[in-house]
Amino acid sequence: MRLATRGSPLALAQAAIVEALLAGAGAALELERVVVRTEGDRRPDEDLERIGGQGVFVKEIQAAVLEDRADVAVHSAKDLPPGTPPGLVLAAVPERADPRDAMVGSTLGALVPGAVVATGSARRRAQLAHIRPDLGFVGLRGNMATRLGRAGDGTVDAVVAAAAALDRLGWHERIAERLPVSWCLPQVGQGALALECREDDRELRALLARVDVRSAHRALDAERGFLAALGAGCSLPVGAWAEGGASQGDAGGAGAGRLRLHAMIASGDGRVIVRGHLDGDDPSSLGAALAHRLVVDRGASSLEGWDAVS
Repeated sequence: MRLATRGSPLALAQAAIVEALLAGAGAALELERVVVRTEGDRRPDEDLERIGGQGVFVKEIQAAVLEDRADVAVHSAKDLPPGTPPGLVLAAVPERADPRDAMVGSTLGALVPGAVVATGSARRRAQLAHIRPDLGFVGLRGNMATRLGRAGDGTVDAVVAAAAALDRLGWHERIAERLPVSWCLPQVGQGALALECREDDRELRALLARVDVRSAHRALDAERGFLAALGAGCSLPVGAWAEGGASQGDAGGAGAGRLRLHAMIASGDGRVIVRGHLDGDDPSSLGAALAHRLVVDRGASSLEGWDAVS
């Protein structure tokens, strides 16, 4: 089995997790990594929104699978656009890691007024600015080691990163604080891995189902359903996180269960945040329903920067 992955230390660590899961599920396979350089990797110093936004770390990996240069695409689920390309299927979502954001260099409360926080995420910046409007923010790109290095270079006071990324790299001791989801709602898919394969490869889909955790899969479906319902016209900071869905340890199981989806849409400066949550059984319709509630019923479409609603 050929696993298509980015070549960053984090991506390779995630590929190793998938390899271990497949071996643990009894898959007697010879595994090979196919390292793919994505648009986001080729332009590490440029703003992600300017070079294409969501999808800049996945398109070339998906193409490798579609063109039969690899069999399985291994993604950080947060990098995926809300729609799956024709010919591919999201075959498995393993057990999700910590979805929260993490502070490195200082806790949020310990930062003095005027302190500078580095983050490349408009979502993180908006939510943290809403809590601490006295802070300053600067952009952040590069691999995880480069990003964390900013916390000690004297130019910034703290860095914000995904807790799951730090845990997977074995750097959990560098975390000063894991931010509660009530403060900073995660990015869609944060902490989850997503395994895609060709839709017509039924044998491979059945094999990947052995490492699929249905509660995690359904939660991701709900979050992506929310993002899809916002449409391409939404360029504002958004976050979503689903909990529930099934009991623990349900790999390969039915995974039925009620979900609670939390979501938010913010103004770019974080002065206004529209939040809400909704319970439901069907992931995709739950995401669409919560998007409608925030956009139409609670007025997120009136925020400056909103362009269109699908």
